[in-house]
Amino acid sequence: MLWKPITEPTLTNLLDRVSFNEQGLISAIAQDEEGQVLMLAWMNREALSETLSTGRVCYYSRSRGKLWRKGESSGQEQHLLAASLDCDADCLLLTVQQKGVACHTGRRSCFYQALTPTGLTDSTAPDIDPARLYGTTSSS
Repeated sequence: MLWKPITEPTLTNLLDRVSFNEQGLISAIAQDEEGQVLMLAWMNREALSETLSTGRVCYYSRSRGKLWRKGESSGQEQHLLAASLDCDADCLLLTVQQKGVACHTGRRSCFYQALTPTGLTDSTAPDIDPARLYGTTSSS
């Protein structure tokens, strides 16, 4: 199922219905076609507009203070298949086609740390070494 880009004036009307927080952001949960939750990130109006109009998922990096096109440095892109807004209009659920891994640790999903009676337990190993993923060398 390919994403059909949303164009004006519908795009502006949809963006106006979103309840961005006081920082101008909305949380966005990305899941794959099978419903596995891959990650949570943030979008501002510009990132959401770009995502809805192009189908290439774009987030807002709070740490860098700029748009972050998923996969721009790693090649692990996300392409939008569907988007839903929750009942309060303050959270997005994105169904994406994930190229490679979603997590910067090299795992398919960012949700790999199980909370157990003995503490945190990794439920999955990395699919790819993060140093290889980002073309960096390890300091150890």
